[in-house]
Amino acid sequence: MTGTSTLLHDLARVSIRSVAVSGHDNNVYLLTAKDSGAQVLIDAADDLPAIRSLLAEGAADAAGAARLELVATTHQHWDHVRALPELVAQTGARTAAGAEDAPAILAEKGVATDTVLRHGDVLEFDGFSLACVHLRGHTPGSIAFVYAPPEGPVHIFSGDSLFPGGVGNTQKDPERFASLYRDVVERLFEQYSDDALVHPGHGAGTTLGAERPHLDEWRERGW
Repeated sequence: MTGTSTLLHDLARVSIRSVAVSGHDNNVYLLTAKDSGAQVLIDAADDLPAIRSLLAEGAADAAGAARLELVATTHQHWDHVRALPELVAQTGARTAAGAEDAPAILAEKGVATDTVLRHGDVLEFDGFSLACVHLRGHTPGSIAFVYAPPEGPVHIFSGDSLFPGGVGNTQKDPERFASLYRDVVERLFEQYSDDALVHPGHGAGTTLGAERPHLDEWRERGW
């Protein structure tokens, strides 16, 4: 099941669009630089025709000729990479994923990761940049991508590591939960203000401010 694409934010330098694909309501995000046309797609989850439509809609936001420069994957799980091989084959775009998840993506989809990401890396494009935040627990190499525009709140593309109401699934493993909770608190909540917008891998978005009062509750319940 595929939803219609949405213009989430029409910012001064970048547009942020999304489309929900598959029965798992996976969010595919697209950032397009308005001046240069540089595009970054986050999670080629499924439904290549819907993704191609998303790219075309983003291209219309740009003054220059649009080009998909990177497909960034938040984590290795199958439902976030189903359209990755076909999209890369059709567009020639480079790929990026967390260092610990890249081997699994290669094994599952046959797509090598061109840019292997670690915590603190910054991806630079003509018109914007994305900071890479390693959030360990949902998968070993899960990465959140953070866009900090010159004005207004930051945008956190959190994959399956942070949702409205809690952190991502850690299969009731206390060590994995503790790791993910710690990283989400220290690397997101302690670094960014309450107006930071969270764009998760599934479903509706939220803000850090809406979730911050519940951190102790999450820790106590263990999920």
